[in-house]
Amino acid sequence: MRQTTLCYLDDGRRYLMLHRVKKEHDPSHGKWIGVGGKCEAEESIDECMVREVREETGLTVSRWQYRGIVTFISDTWEDEYMHLFTADRWSGSLADNCDEGELSWVDKDKVGELCLWDGDRIFLSLMADASRPYFSLKLVYAGDRLTSAKLDGVELDTGKTDKL
Repeated sequence: MRQTTLCYLDDGRRYLMLHRVKKEHDPSHGKWIGVGGKCEAEESIDECMVREVREETGLTVSRWQYRGIVTFISDTWEDEYMHLFTADRWSGSLADNCDEGELSWVDKDKVGELCLWDGDRIFLSLMADASRPYFSLKLVYAGDRLTSAKLDGVELDTGKTDKL
């Protein structure tokens, strides 16, 4: 399984989001996500997240919280352990251009209106819940369709993800 990171920069009322529109054969093409990517050899999870945020945004995070592990199982792409972070302190200037897509600050109460993966709706909702500082989430996809989800080992009703 590959190891990846995903980080949501949080300025208190907004998340920095990446609209994946630049790579034609991107499995997330057209979707809005946080920033992150694949871990390199001999790189810790934290080091990967910091590097990926810097490469994609031009910003260097200096304070972050590890929010959870998301296990993706798919019949279409390689299975993945995604390490999920939020960051609330960084330095530098936001890059004018990102090779992965278009960067935009989005009000947290508007994120649900974006084109998101159904599983992302689940973990974004969990990140907003102060009583859940950490979680383990397993998401199973058939193509682009979320077929099952387990939160800390308990099956979730995936039919309710459009409400998040």
